[in-house]
Amino acid sequence: YSNASIFYSSYIDTYMERDVRRLSNDIDSLKFLRFLRSVAARTSQQVNYKGIADDAEIDQTTAKNWLHVLEALGIIFLLEPYSNNVLKRTVSTPKLYFYDSGIVCYLTRWSSPETAMEGAMSGALLENYTVAEIIKTYQNAGQEPFLYYYRDKDAREIDLILERDGKLFPIEIKKMASPPKKLTKVFDLIDKSPLQRGTGAILCMADQLGAFDQNNLIVPISLI
Repeated sequence: YSNASIFYSSYIDTYMERDVRRLSNDIDSLKFLRFLRSVAARTSQQVNYKGIADDAEIDQTTAKNWLHVLEALGIIFLLEPYSNNVLKRTVSTPKLYFYDSGIVCYLTRWSSPETAMEGAMSGALLENYTVAEIIKTYQNAGQEPFLYYYRDKDAREIDLILERDGKLFPIEIKKMASPPKKLTKVFDLIDKSPLQRGTGAILCMADQLGAFDQNNLIVPISLI
């Protein structure tokens, strides 16, 4: 399709008329479209069932059911928060992402990649794209991605934590070409715990791979 809006319009109509109805018979097309737009506007955020339900004028049970349908169809995925007995006071609500950032732009009415990346949702869209690409890379290799995010009751947050071989690899995602080293300060949450930390990374708009020091890398998002 030369026109992305035609493609995504057909894509949504197909799911509403066929796959969604197959999994959930109780679908009001207008309310479901409002639901989709509300979900898209909340990408890269913690799931807020009440907010989504209010936007779509449905109850929270229906909002949960429809989210489960989107997840079953491979349209969205939920990123669980990292938690164990060492890092306490963590939140328990997952974050929501779309596998296809293009459909997010369509549903939130961004007309081009350029306007989207200069708009109010640019940070959320970049995070959605980055997290989805990492997840898909693992899935395409037939591997399970042990990926989480971290947020505690004091609102301290790490965008991504990769758990591998007994270590935690912290990752921050930033829409900037020259990130300052202070962005790695949040990784101290792991350093000050008994947990083992692997190499941290700031995924950003840099042109080439670099490093702050031996423990923290600067990684262009274009490389993922």
